[in-house]
Amino acid sequence: MNYSLIDVTQMNDLWRLQLAYKIEIGENEPPIEAQDRLSVAIKDGSIEFYGAWDGDKLVGCCSISKVFSTFNYGMSGVFEDFYIVPEYRHKGIAHALVRFAYENSGAESLTVGCADCDSEMYGALGFAIKLGNLLALE
Repeated sequence: MNYSLIDVTQMNDLWRLQLAYKIEIGENEPPIEAQDRLSVAIKDGSIEFYGAWDGDKLVGCCSISKVFSTFNYGMSGVFEDFYIVPEYRHKGIAHALVRFAYENSGAESLTVGCADCDSEMYGALGFAIKLGNLLALE
């Protein structure tokens, strides 16, 4: 398994996983315009995607968006878009991908917002410090 930063030349592979992720969590498929907005965000560095590759097949991904945080008075990353293709799960890829992304992002800490049903999984991946509740305003 190889791990790398995903760039816009790999957008078709990333978009395939984005669609699979949205379907699995019960969200609507994003419109095609979202792919263009995501490409721009990757190009301008607003978000970084990291991937797990089995040869030339992208089998896992996650994203980190960096922001200054007073949690540690340094750069922190918001961890999202975590997805491993089902047939590749339970093989250590998730742990390796999270570690690779963290070590290569330059973030001093990572935070993740997750559903209650996913908190045990994220805890097993090293997200162990509880910071209260994450709420969103749209």
